[in-house]
Amino acid sequence: MDSLVLVILLVAVVGLALVGLVAGLVVSGRRKPQPLPDTHTDVVVSPPEEAGTTPTEVSAPPATIEPEAPAAPTLEKPEGTASRLVRLRQRLADQGSLGRGLLALLSRDKLDEDTWESIEDTLLTADVGVKPTTELVEQLRTRLRVDGASDPRTVLGEELLQLVGPDLDRRLQVTGDDGKPGVVLVVGVNGAGKTTTVGKISRILVAEDRHVVLGAADTFRAAAVEQLATWGERVGVDVVRGDEGADPASVAFRAVEAGIDAGADTVIVDTAGRLQNKQGLMDELGKVKRVIEKLAPVTEVLLVLDATTGQNGMIQARVFSEAVDVSGIVLTKLDGSAKGGIVVAVQRELGVPVKLVGLGEGADDLAPFDPRAFVDALLGG
Repeated sequence: MDSLVLVILLVAVVGLALVGLVAGLVVSGRRKPQPLPDTHTDVVVSPPEEAGTTPTEVSAPPATIEPEAPAAPTLEKPEGTASRLVRLRQRLADQGSLGRGLLALLSRDKLDEDTWESIEDTLLTADVGVKPTTELVEQLRTRLRVDGASDPRTVLGEELLQLVGPDLDRRLQVTGDDGKPGVVLVVGVNGAGKTTTVGKISRILVAEDRHVVLGAADTFRAAAVEQLATWGERVGVDVVRGDEGADPASVAFRAVEAGIDAGADTVIVDTAGRLQNKQGLMDELGKVKRVIEKLAPVTEVLLVLDATTGQNGMIQARVFSEAVDVSGIVLTKLDGSAKGGIVVAVQRELGVPVKLVGLGEGADDLAPFDPRAFVDALLGG
């Protein structure tokens, strides 16, 4: 009986186990699967590469920053001619040493031969030149000794004015004919202030409302080209330039061509500073002038001379006048020279007038030459 009970219990346990297993499988089949945690990240997919190439990393293009437009340069307003002449008189007042020395000699009670020799020495020292000095002394002798003039100051002033040449045409020829611009060729040795003079002349013309183009034909000195460009930028004047070492004649030609195309009033051409003992360079200067005149006549050739060089400037003047037909003279640094007689000497040497004088380093310290103001300044009044 006990064995039977054990068997029944065993069968019951096994049956219950089978029932539980089946129930678990049924429940498991009905449960929905839980989603996986979201571990997805954005991936930049490179475009397919061609066969045989290595895939490259793709990155976003850098942001483009538009550069700010440069501010328009503030143009300077050059000084007018009237105020330049006022300053000319003031600056030339420092030249009174020559006139005062002459007046002191002429005012002596007795004008003997020693006095006249001293007058001659004073004039020669001031670089007036031998021939003009002889003429002036003869005129003074006649008027003070023979004619009996009583005012040495008045006589000296009148004779100096005649010596300087009050009737010479000192106008700048800066306009052309037949709709073409006037062409101004500026020549001179290095150190005389030639490039600076070109810039200052452009300011005078801009003050007169003229349309100006500059030609930087001093191609042997990069500094000269940059200097001229700076002068042009200050007053809104175009500058035509070439590469360093380029043919100066070609640059001059293109400058005149640009002036014609732009309808400019005046083209000013800066040339290389020539040493007077280099004939090849002087020949080249003649070539520049000939090439320019294929387009338009050269209306003015200005020779720039340093007033402080004295008789050395006379040598330069002679050589340049042989290379090109100089039509006018610009004397720079006149305020730094006690030898104002160079004005007389160089005019006599070349037979052309001094048209402009430089009286300082300022941008507008260049003025038309006024003979009467010059003589008044020499006499200290």
